[in-house]
Amino acid sequence: MIDFNFFKQKSPQQRFLFILGLVMLSLYLVLGTLLIFWKDIPFEISPTYRVIFGLLLIAYAVLRFFRLINQQEK
Repeated sequence: MIDFNFFKQKSPQQRFLFILGLVMLSLYLVLGTLLIFWKDIPFEISPTYRVIFGLLLIAYAVLRFFRLINQQEK
């Protein structure tokens, strides 16, 4: 369960790092999706490897999301 009080008590530095984490999360998701669905990609890569790499990027984005949400106060 997400504790929303945890997000309200962050310092400005922690909030900035949280937002940066969300930006990087969305970057990995968009890049993975582009690799999977963009047919006329501007560099030569096998379609099989392109889909595998896209799925790995999306899986890494999901992993980063759960790490970002489950951060504990240090």
